[in-house]
Amino acid sequence: MTNQESTAEMASRHVDRPNIVMIIADDQGAWALGAAGNTEIHTPQLDALAASGTRFSNFYCTSPVCSPARATLLTGQPPSRHGVHDWISGRHVGADGVDYLHDQPIITDRLSEDGYRCGLSGKWHLGANDQPRKGFVHWYAHQTGGGPYYDAPVVRDGELTEQPGYLTEAIADDAIGFITAEAGRPDPFWLSVNFTAPHAPWKDNHPEEFTRLYQDCAFDSCPQEDDHPWTRYTDGGWPIGREPDVRQSLIGYFAAITAMDHQIGRIVAALEEQQLRSNTVIIFVGDNGYSCGQHGIWGKGNGTYPLNMYDEAVRVPAIISRPGHIPVQVRDDLLSGYDVAPTLLQLAGLPADGLGAGPGRSFGDLLDGSERPTERVVVFDEYGASRMLRTREWKYVARRGDEPDELYDLITDPGERTNLVAEETHAATVTALAGELTDWFDRYADPARDGSKLEVTGLGQTDPIA
Repeated sequence: MTNQESTAEMASRHVDRPNIVMIIADDQGAWALGAAGNTEIHTPQLDALAASGTRFSNFYCTSPVCSPARATLLTGQPPSRHGVHDWISGRHVGADGVDYLHDQPIITDRLSEDGYRCGLSGKWHLGANDQPRKGFVHWYAHQTGGGPYYDAPVVRDGELTEQPGYLTEAIADDAIGFITAEAGRPDPFWLSVNFTAPHAPWKDNHPEEFTRLYQDCAFDSCPQEDDHPWTRYTDGGWPIGREPDVRQSLIGYFAAITAMDHQIGRIVAALEEQQLRSNTVIIFVGDNGYSCGQHGIWGKGNGTYPLNMYDEAVRVPAIISRPGHIPVQVRDDLLSGYDVAPTLLQLAGLPADGLGAGPGRSFGDLLDGSERPTERVVVFDEYGASRMLRTREWKYVARRGDEPDELYDLITDPGERTNLVAEETHAATVTALAGELTDWFDRYADPARDGSKLEVTGLGQTDPIA
């Protein structure tokens, strides 16, 4: 057999049907990345991935909490359409497990219909975690959505078991096993690599080879500011969300990211070893951001009440790479999690609107170095009744009742320090942005699943809506 014939029989060499590896970090803010300018954190593998492709510096989640943000990445729809509004706190596995997206198409449905073989390594956290979604030929999932990094509860080969050793490494091992097994097949593959890192717990949960990197770190990138005015406290007066040992928590958070970074390097190396790298789209994205003391907050969207919509909570790292096909560049286009599925469908040679009408738009045109015509772009975010609109110039957050709204001039105040919403000189701006926000949700929300009237407090969603 010639080398050419051998290659033709191996996985996914067709230039128009690339493999896709989607890697999702859990609670990594855009600020926590070396390539984005953080000189304290060690992310050499992600930095190398960014140096081999396109990094987006203004990429936003659609909700600053994991389950709704992940549901959007798969469906291309906002939470008020897919109906997942908070982290899913019940019915993870077992006979009464509920798939929260059972009646909605997701990107892997379309890819599998087109011959892609789909695999999952890691966190699902969209209900029925022990039940493979349609089209998946491999399903290694966390039974819940997070927890300790050692002896974690997982689903392997349909069996509920505990994973010996360090979970971040085990997820990578499983992903590498899937890549190796698929390399000899002629079909393209999709692989979801869903880490639980860098989600808590942090202290005493990560290997010493990574924690020691931060023993002397000043952590200037996450200053410990005075408690935010909206901070909630325990009965004992401790801020909810803040760990008892702040320094060890910072060490653990940074170490969790570096450990994940190391495992991502192993996954990329496996693709290279199987000669699949040039025909594999790798996309790395955070599900939501995280505040580690910035603005006096520890946590994500549910780090305060009213719910937090600062950039630390809603702006996430995003990198996409395919050597020889995607240029090396950094772009500051405003993009959202609802743009991911249309983009990946297009890159797979399928219609970008294959999941139906929605707010997302493929950013495939940006991946050949093109400039979009000058246009006003807006990204939207929501967490229950807290809703955000973000333009180049403004961030506007609308709430209900006696909960305060916010308006920030991002040109003069990129750190979101001065709330201008009550100033008479900005009344017209508030009115215009409020109308735009209302119009957008009127257009894209499903009234049966709209979260605007839900009491979302960050304590978890226990049942599907509608």
